[in-house]
Amino acid sequence: MKQMFNSLAAVIANPLATTAGMVGVAVAIVAGNAFAQTATYPVKPVRVLVPFPPGGTPDIHIRFLNERLLARLGQPIVVDNRAGASGNIAMETAARAQPDGYTLIIGTVGNWAVNPHLFKLSYDVLRDFSPVVQIATTPAVLVVHPTVPVHSVKELIAFVTKAPGTLNYGSSGVGGFGHMCAELFSVMTRTRMTHVPYKGAALALTELTGGHIQLLFNSAAMTLSHIKAGRVRALATTGATRFAAMADLPTVAEAGVPGYENTTWSMVAGPAKMSSAVVERLNSEFNAILREPDIRERFAGAGSTVTGTSARQASDILNVEWQKFGRLVRAANIPPATGG
Repeated sequence: MKQMFNSLAAVIANPLATTAGMVGVAVAIVAGNAFAQTATYPVKPVRVLVPFPPGGTPDIHIRFLNERLLARLGQPIVVDNRAGASGNIAMETAARAQPDGYTLIIGTVGNWAVNPHLFKLSYDVLRDFSPVVQIATTPAVLVVHPTVPVHSVKELIAFVTKAPGTLNYGSSGVGGFGHMCAELFSVMTRTRMTHVPYKGAALALTELTGGHIQLLFNSAAMTLSHIKAGRVRALATTGATRFAAMADLPTVAEAGVPGYENTTWSMVAGPAKMSSAVVERLNSEFNAILREPDIRERFAGAGSTVTGTSARQASDILNVEWQKFGRLVRAANIPPATGG
C-alpha cells in the first residue's frame, strides 16, 4: 500500500506523468479495494430468500448447502422463506435490498424466466439482479391421484381428450414450474385441463394426496416418498432423458409426446450492482461445495442433478430461458396474471 500511495504522489507532483501511469495506479487502487472487500466479506450472517414455503425444491437445495457454506464463509446462512404472489414478493425484496452480499435469493425457472411474461412486476430480472451461480437442474414427475383411471401418458391424453377441462391439476402458483410443464403438455397434445394454483408445490402435493386435485407435475425430491407409498401414481418424467433415480419410468417424450422436454433449475443471485469481488467469492464457495461427492449424491437422491456454473454462465442461462418461456407463454395464450 505504501508503494501505491508513493506512486500516486509522484503522479500528482509530476504533471507530465503518463496516462498509462495514472491508469496503472487507478487499477491498483480498485484491485486493492476489491481484495480488501473479498478478504473481509462476510462479517455478519447472510440472508438467503426462498420464494416459497419450506419443502420446495429451492428450499431443499439451499438447506443441503447451508452447513458447508457456514464452514467456508464463517457466518451463518439464514434461510428466509417468503412465500406469496408466485414468488414475486421474495424477488422484489431481493431486488430492492442493498447490493452488499448480505441478501441473496435462490429462485426457480418460474421466478426468473416465466413470471416476467405473466405479471406486471416492479423489477426486471435481467436488470435488477446479479446472478451468482446455477445450483442444479431438476426434472418434474408427472403424477396422478390413484383414483384417476390412467396408468400411462397415452391413457391420460385419451382421458383428457374425452373430458376436456374436467381434470384439475395443481402447481406452486401461476408461472411456477408445474404450471409450465402442464401448459407445455396441453399445447403439444392439444388437450385442456383446469389449473389450480397454490402457494407452493408442497401444498399442491398435499392437495393431490388428499384427492382435492387429480394431477401434478412436481419435483422428484418432494414426490418420491409419496410414489413409493402409493399415495400418487407416477406416469413419466419431463427431462430429455430418463432420470437416474427413476430409471424404470419413461420420459413424457418416450411415453407418447415426442419432443416434450422441460426441467427446472435453482439459481442464486443478489441485487444488481453487487461487487464483482463478492460475486466471485460466493461463486467460488458455492462451486467448491457442489464439487464434493457427498453433496452431489445428496442432490441426486433428492431428484436433482448438480450443475455449478460461473456467474457469467448463470447470466447467460437466465437470458436464454427468459426468451424460451416467453415463447411458451405466448403459444399457450396464458393471460397476464394479477397479484404479482
